[in-house]
Amino acid sequence: MRSETPAIVCALRSHGEHGAIVRLMTPHQGLVAAYVRGARGRRMRPVLMAGNVVQAQLSARTEDQLPQATVELIHSRGPLLSEPLPAAAIEWVTVLTATALPEGQPYPPLYEALAGLLDAIDAAPSAVGWGAALVRFELLLLAELGFGLDLDRCAVTGTNDGLVAVSPKSGRAVSAAEAEPYADKLLSLPRFVREGGRASWNEIGDGLDLTGHFLLRDILTDRSRPIVEARERLVDRLRRAGGLA
Repeated sequence: MRSETPAIVCALRSHGEHGAIVRLMTPHQGLVAAYVRGARGRRMRPVLMAGNVVQAQLSARTEDQLPQATVELIHSRGPLLSEPLPAAAIEWVTVLTATALPEGQPYPPLYEALAGLLDAIDAAPSAVGWGAALVRFELLLLAELGFGLDLDRCAVTGTNDGLVAVSPKSGRAVSAAEAEPYADKLLSLPRFVREGGRASWNEIGDGLDLTGHFLLRDILTDRSRPIVEARERLVDRLRRAGGLA
């Protein structure tokens, strides 16, 4: 069995003396784990950095066998890894992808969203330029895994006007009038989440609080602490960058 595909490097785990098992996000095969010979060597280390785009050739004798891969670099995110905020963002979105998704199930919208988010991190001079894309990526991941939020209509009135909050229990939107008596118990719903466009630092912070609540409740419940810490590092740096901390 052989295939060739573009892929985004998401995670790497040492295996054997010089090799590693690499988790790659692909457009049509979803998350794929493959063994790469010499992955920890001087030539391959820069190629297999998280967030890099590579061309991968995968081969295996049977469907049940861990495939071997040879990879060639298409685009490096290496220069961004020396900048604390972009580095924290790349670390988080790649480890989230590698941890949350089951292997071998295609998620084309998530691949496109991840690629777009990484491109935005690459291109934007400030995190305020890609913070909204990060929130949208997390919302999409929740939806693709069956935990999507219902943000189209008020959970109480059924109307779609003046939606400003989300119930932390049901994940359903709530209008301003209905939310007012319970403001301290609800999560804020930033306007950009429903209407698109750019977002302010405060809106990005509210969006990350919203997605973080449901990610930790529904997706990362039994995951190791270091994965949660990757997100905490990112959110802390974003808040400091926006003067919110």
